[in-house]
Amino acid sequence: MSVEQDTANHPGLLAAVRGPQDVKRMSTEQLGVLAAEIRDFLVAKVSRTGGHIGPNLGVVELTLAMHRVFDSPRDRLLFDTGHQAYVHKILTGRQDGFDKLRQRGGLSGYPNQAESEHDLIENSHASTALSYADGLAKAYALRGEQRSVVAVVGDGALTGGMCWEALNNIATAGNPLVIVVNDNGRSYSPTIGGLADHLSSLRLNPGYEKVLDTVKEALGSTPLVGRPMYEVLHAVKKGIKDAVAPQAMFEDLGIKYVGPVDGHDVAAVEGALRAAKNFGGPVIVHAVTRKGYGYRPAEEDEADCLHGPGGAFDVETGRLVAAPTVKWTNVFAEELVAIADERPDVVGITAAMAEPTGIAKLARKHPDRVYDVGIAEQHAATSAAGLAMGGLHPVVAVYATFLNRAFDQVLLDVAMHKLPVTFVLDRAGITGPDGPSHYGMWDMSVFGVVPGLRIAAPRDAATLREELREAVAVDDGPTIVRFPTGAVAADLPALRRVGPVDVLAESARTDVLLVAVGSFGQLGMEVAARVAEQGYGVTVVDPRWVRPVPAELVELAAAHRLVVSVEDGVRVGGVGAALAQAMRDADVRVPVKDLGVPAEWHPHGSRAQILADLGLTAQDVARDVTGWISRLDSEPIEPVVTTDDAARRN
Repeated sequence: MSVEQDTANHPGLLAAVRGPQDVKRMSTEQLGVLAAEIRDFLVAKVSRTGGHIGPNLGVVELTLAMHRVFDSPRDRLLFDTGHQAYVHKILTGRQDGFDKLRQRGGLSGYPNQAESEHDLIENSHASTALSYADGLAKAYALRGEQRSVVAVVGDGALTGGMCWEALNNIATAGNPLVIVVNDNGRSYSPTIGGLADHLSSLRLNPGYEKVLDTVKEALGSTPLVGRPMYEVLHAVKKGIKDAVAPQAMFEDLGIKYVGPVDGHDVAAVEGALRAAKNFGGPVIVHAVTRKGYGYRPAEEDEADCLHGPGGAFDVETGRLVAAPTVKWTNVFAEELVAIADERPDVVGITAAMAEPTGIAKLARKHPDRVYDVGIAEQHAATSAAGLAMGGLHPVVAVYATFLNRAFDQVLLDVAMHKLPVTFVLDRAGITGPDGPSHYGMWDMSVFGVVPGLRIAAPRDAATLREELREAVAVDDGPTIVRFPTGAVAADLPALRRVGPVDVLAESARTDVLLVAVGSFGQLGMEVAARVAEQGYGVTVVDPRWVRPVPAELVELAAAHRLVVSVEDGVRVGGVGAALAQAMRDADVRVPVKDLGVPAEWHPHGSRAQILADLGLTAQDVARDVTGWISRLDSEPIEPVVTTDDAARRN
C-alpha cells in the first residue's frame, strides 16, 4: 500500500487539524502520531507535484512546537527561507491546497499573503527574515503592542551577511524577539563556512548553562565561601563558554542563547521556545534537525536530501518519474569542466548551490579550484573580483534571481575595474512553479546598464557551449551567460553569421526583422512560418550577445520595414528597448515593437502557462506581427520616443 493510500484510509489526527488551536489541545502522544501523519502527507502530495520535500520533513516537530507556544497570526512567524513553510501551511488550514502545490490555482511553494493571514513575508530569498523581524519588533514596541516575533532561520541562511547586520541591530534594540536556528548542517547541500563549523561544535558539546547551574547549586549550599567562590567562577564564564559550548559569538552580541535542543523532540523544542518567549529580550534557540528526517530516500540522498525534486517522484525510491532529459545546467557543467581542463586559471564560485547550478561537477574534477562562499552573493561577486585581480578567471554560477542581490558589487567591484569575471545565470526568465520571487526576468534589464558588461543569451546546447567559451576568453571586463530552466531544445543551426549575430531564417522579402533572444529562437522560427502564410517575409536573427547591442544588428534592422524583438526578460530596459535606443542613436528610423515580460508580479504556474498569459507564444506573436506589418502602409508606426529624445528636441 502506498503512503498516500495509507493516509487516505487512516486519516487520523491530521484530518482534524484546521488551525493552530487544534494542535495546542493535543497530548504528547498525539503529537508524535500527528508528526508521522504529516510526513506521510508531505511525501504523498509532493511526490505528485514536485517541491521542497527535504527541508519540510526536517521541521515537522519544530513547526508543531512553534504553533503550540505562539499564537499565530497575532504572533508573527517568519520563515527564512520560505521553502520550509509547508508544515506551517498544513497547520494553518491549507491541507486541501496541496493537491495543486506550485501549480496554477494551487498553493504557492512559499508563504503567500493572499493564501492566509498566517503568512507575512513572501520574497523567499535567504538571510532576510532577521531584518524583517528586527523591524517588526521595533514597530510593536513603539506601538505598545504585546506581540511575539519569531524568525526561523536555517544555518545556511546564517552564512549570509544580512543576518549578521540584522543581529547587530537586534542586540542593540533589545526588543523581545525569538530567533530559531534550524540547524541541519545544510542549505541546499552541506553548509560551508566558519559559522557552520561553529554550530557543528555546538552540536557536539553540552550546554555551558548546565555546567554553571550545577556549580552554582553546589557552591550555593556551602557556608561563607560558596557565594564568593561562585562569583569568581561566574567571572570566568566566557572561558567556560569557549571551552564547553562556544556560543560566545551570540551572547557577546547581547543575544541570549538556548540550546542546542533536539529539533525532533516536540517537548524539548516547546520548552526552549516558552523560555525564550518569556525572557523579554532577543533569544536564539538552537534546534538541531535532520533534513529529510523520517523518509529514507531523502535521508540517504547525500547530495541535498531531496531538497527540491523538480517534478513528480516515486515514493519508494525518491527518483523522478519523468524520463531524464538534457538540462541547460548539465550542458553548462560539462562544458565548464572541459574548459577548466584546458585552462588552469579558470575557477568556479557558488553561493551554497553547487549541485543546482552545476558547479559540483567542476568541484568533483578539480576540488581545489571551486569555492562555495555560502549564501552570500555579494561576497561571491567581490571575492571573484579579487580572484581576477590575482590572475584567475572566475566563473560565478548562481540563479538569475539571486544575482540581483549583488548589483552594486558587479557594477563597482567588478565592472569598474574591468575585471574578467563570468557570471553564469541559471533559471533565467520565467521559471514557473517557484513564483515571482524566483523569476529570473530582471537580469538583462538590471545589468544592462553596467558599463563594459557583455551579456550572452544562448538558444540551445551548441550555442551555450560556444558562448561560454567566448565569455571566459574575454579578458577586459565581466560577462554574463544566461539560460532558462528545464530541458534544452534541439540545436537550431544558423544559416549564416553577420558579425556576432546568427541569421536563423530569411526571405526574399524584407518586411520584418524578428529578433529572437536566447531560448526564443525556435519560437522565432515558428512565427516566421506563420507570418509567411500571410504573404510577408521575416528574417529571424539571434543576437547571441545582447548587450551591448551589436552594430551589425542595427544594420540588419535598417534593411527592414519593421523590427520586432521577443525576450523572456522585463521589457523596461530590456533587449528590445536597448535595440530601439541603438537604432535611434544610429538615426535608423525603422519602427520597433518589443515583446517581453511586463514589470509586474506574475503568479506561479508552469513556464508555458505564464508565457501564454503574457502573449509570448508563436501564435500570439505571429498575430501581433502580422497586424503591425499589415498596417504599416496605411498607419505608419512611429518610432518610440524616449525622454532623452524629447529633451534633445527641446
